[in-house]
Amino acid sequence: MKLIYTLLFLTILLLIWSAIKPFEYFTWFLEILPAIVGILILVFTFTSFRFSNLIYILVFIHCTILIIGGHYTYAEVPLFDWIQETFNQSRNNYDKLGHFAQGFVPAMITRELLIRKQVVLKHNWLNFIVVCIALAISATYEFIEWGVSLGMGEGGDSFLGTQGYIWDTQSDMLYATIGAIMALVTFSKFHNKQLKTITFDRNRT
Repeated sequence: MKLIYTLLFLTILLLIWSAIKPFEYFTWFLEILPAIVGILILVFTFTSFRFSNLIYILVFIHCTILIIGGHYTYAEVPLFDWIQETFNQSRNNYDKLGHFAQGFVPAMITRELLIRKQVVLKHNWLNFIVVCIALAISATYEFIEWGVSLGMGEGGDSFLGTQGYIWDTQSDMLYATIGAIMALVTFSKFHNKQLKTITFDRNRT
């Protein structure tokens, strides 16, 4: 529980920091909204379904990326401005980090849900289904960005964050797909160990 409370406290501090003179309040609200919704869902479902510690750490990292992006907007994050200038890139690519995380973290959440709820009994299909769901989440978010941009006009441009790149939507979904695959490749074995611990503790109680 100490880890959970620490992560929640740090997230609240980040939200307070991000709310102090952000680049634009409307964009800030849109960018941090997924983090707030995700946190509320985890809080309200904590007693009925507690995730592994790995998931909470990954969610915290993802929320941090969203909150920083909300404060500066994804096209204006200072560190990635420096990377753009240093490596002669054509744009600020902080949004690609965000979309990579958008595939990486939901993939691990989905994996845990599918395993613990025994939705997918054949593990040969597990990775394929996890990546498909992560890609579906990414595509849905792109629909939301598109809708906001159409509804708000110029007011939604900062949220859309294409920076003049015509293939931004497609590349966003590609990065999310890569993130999902990388999550499965790098964390599946460790995740399985954590899930066995959860199962052991449940059986013992």
